[in-house]
Amino acid sequence: MTVPLSILDLATIGRGQTAAESLAGSVAMAQLAEELGYRRVWYAEHHNMSAIASSATSVLIAHVAAHTESIRLGAGGVMLPNHSPLTIAEQFGTLETLHPGRIDLGLGRAPGSDQNTLRALRRDPMSSDSFPQDVLELQGYLTGPTRIQGVEATPGKGTNVPLYILGSSLFGAKLAAQLGLPYAFASHFAPNALRDAVALYRREFQPSAQLDAPHVIAGANVIAADSAAEAQAMFRDTLRSRVSLFFGGGKVFSDDEADMILDSPQGQHMSQMMTYSAVGTPDTVLDYLEEFTAHADADELILAHQSTGSQARLRSVQLLAEVAGLVRV
Repeated sequence: MTVPLSILDLATIGRGQTAAESLAGSVAMAQLAEELGYRRVWYAEHHNMSAIASSATSVLIAHVAAHTESIRLGAGGVMLPNHSPLTIAEQFGTLETLHPGRIDLGLGRAPGSDQNTLRALRRDPMSSDSFPQDVLELQGYLTGPTRIQGVEATPGKGTNVPLYILGSSLFGAKLAAQLGLPYAFASHFAPNALRDAVALYRREFQPSAQLDAPHVIAGANVIAADSAAEAQAMFRDTLRSRVSLFFGGGKVFSDDEADMILDSPQGQHMSQMMTYSAVGTPDTVLDYLEEFTAHADADELILAHQSTGSQARLRSVQLLAEVAGLVRV
């Protein structure tokens, strides 16, 4: 690969699996990624989703960091409008203090949940409007000076945890450019604005104390397997599991029911969300990712290994590392 590879671990709870088993799988994936030479592993904040175990993102990062030694770990991302900037500064300042030089903080403004869950989170529906100001307040707690006179984050102050702006539209791209921060585009599930957002970010980027040149991280889905047929079967199972997650309302559809929904307009929209997916044997996946890197004008790829089983995801992580020439630590 011509760019570094990283991992977005969705902490998926597979069919018949417990949350504890999913989190153990996250530890195993980070340990393997560290051994194989991936740059970083990120976890995303989601709420009220029965198939995702990364809701308490900072807690999961702390647990994985305690079971690894060198790989960078972070949020991809924390949905900042769900929290006060001070709380997040204290959490990630603590993580950086415990695991110096290893912690990233990616920030998004989406809720990561539905409207009922917003109420359960005690979130103001208008809180996303203050996202740019909240990012600056958070940055002040971590790097100084504080923007709230007399209020400091402890731990946090002086830790200089690097911030990343996450997005799937031109809004995040413009903000990241104005603040001189790295930009991560969620093209693994929201592909439509990728090229326009990256172009805007590069065109309007202003250097900052954190970053002197633009840095784009683009997301893609990956299923690498020993055979093309095996990879395609796992990709279909992944789509089926998403049908139950988004349309099931707590019900798990049979394969036939899920396939019927996938063939409907709603299901086709779900397939379109996964436009950027590298599926097949390792060589096929590598070729796709090289082309995607150029298409996205990316400096780094963050990859969601999408198989429904933990062992298959670990196998995908390993196969890609071997064919991409990553260097074992």
